[in-house]
Amino acid sequence: MPIDVAEAYQSLIDQQRLRPDPSQRPALDALGEVEAAIEARPRLWSFGAEPVRGLYLWGPPGRGKSLLMDLFFQTVDEPRKRRTHFHAFMSEVQARIQLWRTGNEADRKRSFGTSRGDDPIAPLARLIASEARLLCFDELQVTDIADAMILGRLFEALFAEDVVLVCTSNRPPGDLYKDGINRQLFVPFIDMIEDRCRVLELKGPHDWRLEHLKSAQTWFSPDQRAGFEALWDRLKGQAIEAPATLDVAGRQVFIARTVGPMARDSFADLCDRPLGPSDYLALAGRFDTLFLEDVPRLGPDRREAARRFVTLIDALYEARARLVVLAEAEPDDLYPTGVGAFEFERTASRLHEMRSADWLKNKSRRRP
Repeated sequence: MPIDVAEAYQSLIDQQRLRPDPSQRPALDALGEVEAAIEARPRLWSFGAEPVRGLYLWGPPGRGKSLLMDLFFQTVDEPRKRRTHFHAFMSEVQARIQLWRTGNEADRKRSFGTSRGDDPIAPLARLIASEARLLCFDELQVTDIADAMILGRLFEALFAEDVVLVCTSNRPPGDLYKDGINRQLFVPFIDMIEDRCRVLELKGPHDWRLEHLKSAQTWFSPDQRAGFEALWDRLKGQAIEAPATLDVAGRQVFIARTVGPMARDSFADLCDRPLGPSDYLALAGRFDTLFLEDVPRLGPDRREAARRFVTLIDALYEARARLVVLAEAEPDDLYPTGVGAFEFERTASRLHEMRSADWLKNKSRRRP
């Protein structure tokens, strides 16, 4: 017999995979109400039916927003549903709009089922709605002007198609795209969110992710890979991993594995590729925790990789990000000789600081 989100939550507590947190109860109850409303509505869109009101769940990191939304997504009885990171969804939206604008009639017909008209928003909304009647977004934040300018029109069309939105964010709707260019054109999207979603703050006293990190080892050697993997799994919980793409000055930087505000990637992918300061700043701005694996001991022949590694750590340090590393050596022994080895001593010092209890206790977060 299928279980609902509250039963799934209690099951994790009974299995001692989750500690009960009374501050999560209002969010759990709200998700249960959305779940019941979705399962009670007709399977086919019907004219005049009362739309299901979604949920906008916001609050500080580590309070369990993503975990609760993922439990809801797993248990809700809706065949057409999609759970994704908000930025991944918007990258896909922008790509589909580009296809509409540049594709020929056959391309449009094949992708959208129609080729008529100049405005891509209506056919795009119909396409998205045909794929998912429930959209679950993790980490809804808007910083890109191109996204901001289309969100209002897109979601007006999606809500007209009876799509339900459930999402998490670190900020209330009114603070989205704060101080952004032409923000007045974005305000209708905020109004729609507040009309079509219940807005609920989750602000419990416990930052569960931080508590796990504070009590954990954060620098691992190759023979400790099992511990590195176990810490990732513990912090990830029930959340679903997904790749992410960062848009940086018209380029796309691919991150292999992400869960909410956590990212995981290899040294080779982040430091052997031709990435620069703006890429690392975008990474540090998007994620507050990085699991970096397979960091090698570097020598003179790897000076470019060592230089990029220094730039990556500088970006993470300035953003006060949390770092978990699987490396062949301790920080002082990562790059002992080669061009820039003397300057690397400052990076080693920062790596020591970033694995300290004092660093992890400091909750202030500076955005690059």
